[in-house]
Amino acid sequence: MAKKPLKVPAEKYQNLGGKSKVAYYKIVKDSVTVRFADHSVYIYSNQSAGRLNVNQMKALAIAGKGLGTFIDANLKEGFARKIR
Repeated sequence: MAKKPLKVPAEKYQNLGGKSKVAYYKIVKDSVTVRFADHSVYIYSNQSAGRLNVNQMKALAIAGKGLGTFIDANLKEGFARKIR
């Protein structure tokens, strides 16, 4: 019998700046998954975006401010996979 994959719940992005396109995020060991307000979902991994960028994304996600701006400025094509 196959095990069901472990689902890690996404966190609602605080959007303290009030203008972010980011709606939810999920942080795991070596990636950040971001769901935008348009319901598109992207995975940014250490391999695709770079470890330092992913670490910065994690910090901004937790802080609730600056994540969308950081992605727009630095990682438009830095995602590992688009889920939807």
